[in-house]
Amino acid sequence: MRKLLLCCVYGKNRKIRKVKGEKRNMKSVFIDGSAGTTGLRICERLEKRDDLKLIILDDEHRKDPAYVKDAIFRSDITFLCLPDAAAVEAVELAKGSDTVIIDTSTAHRINDDWTYGFPELDAGQRAKIAASHRIANPGCYATGFISIAAPLVQKGVIDPDFPISAFAVSGYSGAGKKAIAVYEGSDKPADFNAPREYALSQMHKHIPEMQKLSGLKRKPLFSPIVDDYYSGMFVSIPFYTDMLNNVKGPDDVRSIFEEHYKGERFIKVRAKDAEAESDGFISANVLAGRDVLELFVTGNEERIVVTTRFDNLGKGASGAAIQNMNIVLGVDEACGLEM
Repeated sequence: MRKLLLCCVYGKNRKIRKVKGEKRNMKSVFIDGSAGTTGLRICERLEKRDDLKLIILDDEHRKDPAYVKDAIFRSDITFLCLPDAAAVEAVELAKGSDTVIIDTSTAHRINDDWTYGFPELDAGQRAKIAASHRIANPGCYATGFISIAAPLVQKGVIDPDFPISAFAVSGYSGAGKKAIAVYEGSDKPADFNAPREYALSQMHKHIPEMQKLSGLKRKPLFSPIVDDYYSGMFVSIPFYTDMLNNVKGPDDVRSIFEEHYKGERFIKVRAKDAEAESDGFISANVLAGRDVLELFVTGNEERIVVTTRFDNLGKGASGAAIQNMNIVLGVDEACGLEM
């Protein structure tokens, strides 16, 4: 039986409808932007929880600044699932509150006053997240990129000025509501049936966080592709072995990731030749609906490709946001998530 999530619904008179069985000291959660793909997925995950109460604004008031501010101040945790400008406005509304803000937009990811919400970044990142009231949730592409590049920079395998490039494929759910409507519409253009490369100007919005959080001095070359399936993605970075420091081939590189992610539940380094399970393919949609990330090291002694695979709506968005919330609350990081 599905566990009961307590809901507090605020309308014209800010009345509260309570559900039987409320526990004392339950934490209140508000999702500003709950109608979008990330917000909806967070709601789905929270439905499994009986330790939280969800503050919901009725449709008439969900964009009213006064009601939004009231909901933020009433909550222990507020998720911002909004465009960048709206997220900045919501943070202004939150001034003076003790609420922990977890922002899933791009607006604060390279802001030094915010904590980057990637617990696996290094040994001290979890403690920073646990102590923070302002957490910037990583971008989906950035999650895949940083999980590869950051450990290699930290271990000295690549220098900070290494000329790094990456390519990625994602389902269309990460493209926004307008694009989703086109992909799922009856009059979908023919070119939407095939993979489509974009951000050709090399100005993709995730590049700044890719660079900064990986410890790189150069902006990476990045080629993202959106394809005609709903969710799931992979990010791949190729390397010439002779350009790497102190490694001789794929096994050495894999060992570095195994050491870095030892004991991590949300990031799993796949064993040598794991891609053989699917006849040598790495399919982008295999982890759709789950909140974990897999890392593959493939290639040979001369050329190596490191690939991360995960759900752009899971570990790449809402799953990461809930993981960060769980860290702040001091509960099991996997609570309410699909492992």
